[in-house]
Amino acid sequence: MKEKIVDQLLRYFIKEDERFENLEIPSNDSEKRNLLRGIINLRAPYPIPEEILVLEDQLLQLELKEKEVMDVSEIETRDGVFAIWQGDITALKIDAIVNPGNSALLGCFLPGHSCLDNQIHTRAGIRLRLACNEIMQGREESIGKAEITDAYNLPCDYVIHTVGPKITGKVTNKDEELLAKCYKSCLDIAKEKNIKTIAFPTIATGVFCFPKELASKIAVSTVREYVKENPNTFDKIIFDAYEEEDWMYYDRLF
Repeated sequence: MKEKIVDQLLRYFIKEDERFENLEIPSNDSEKRNLLRGIINLRAPYPIPEEILVLEDQLLQLELKEKEVMDVSEIETRDGVFAIWQGDITALKIDAIVNPGNSALLGCFLPGHSCLDNQIHTRAGIRLRLACNEIMQGREESIGKAEITDAYNLPCDYVIHTVGPKITGKVTNKDEELLAKCYKSCLDIAKEKNIKTIAFPTIATGVFCFPKELASKIAVSTVREYVKENPNTFDKIIFDAYEEEDWMYYDRLF
């Protein structure tokens, strides 16, 4: 079933874009799927037939059934509503996850890139990029602000997108303030939407080069202060420490 859908989608996208007209399709199913992901990663958010979106939905839902989905209720808290977790945030059944995106807020356009922005858009599907484009309308998102969309083919309900500060030299006070603002903006949106459970990855610590130890301190102190000022707003706030180094810093803070 999946293989047939991949073949159908590949035929459509290769025909759609003249850049791929001489593309050689591999015979291996895994390589075909990777090729499809890369082509979709490259695709700009222009109109697409609904039947193609439905086909992609079917494929992503079949793939989701094969994943080990973690329900937020199974994650134990350490301190009030807070919890540290180490896992795939795109496989987390929760009200909302946070996506650390770039200023275009349209996802990562690098084929098969390993960044979380790419993974979230890949597993949510084309509908997510289209929704982000509807919000952005060609503008760039300010650092520290946030936007919310549906999650489409992810097991969560919403994705909250935010843009962290990019560090090119020494971290300034302004950089620290902007990173804290990312967390506050996400929590403001969650509060407005009555979102009770939310998962944060480490924002801006990847290609944006924010030092991980300092980033974890800002994350925890900012979110703790927000919860203190807004009691009974959230049931559970997850810090997803995906890498061992991240886990070490969050573990110390709790």
